[in-house]
Amino acid sequence: MKHIEIINGPNLNLVGVREPEVYGSVSMEQFVDSLRQRFADIEIGYFQSNIEGELIDRIQQVGFSADGLVINAGGYSHTSVALHDALAAVAAPAVEVHISNIFAREDYRHHSLLSSACRGMVCGLGLEGYALAIEALSGRK
Repeated sequence: MKHIEIINGPNLNLVGVREPEVYGSVSMEQFVDSLRQRFADIEIGYFQSNIEGELIDRIQQVGFSADGLVINAGGYSHTSVALHDALAAVAAPAVEVHISNIFAREDYRHHSLLSSACRGMVCGLGLEGYALAIEALSGRK
């Protein structure tokens, strides 16, 4: 069985509550449960923190044993060299996900420091971007 870990950064614990017109009205926990049902043959782990160091610790903990990482570092995507370096240091390939279209938002969101350490990026497709990332990492697409 493949193991794919979803790692979410700051404020993503508020998905389902925060700006539902952008992020939807389903919580991440509910959505991850639906992903586990949809991809029953894949072990899907989930971790969220608002703290950069905890995200780095999680990448290091699972990045050598998981078959892939789905990373949505939220605002840290645009500021964190340390998260980039953690992704580059581990064996597991990563796909970066953004629920909203970062290129249709503020200019400072148009560049991600994580992208060069990732296999690819999905943005602007809502929560479905996580499913697309899982499909790519599992070899289905």
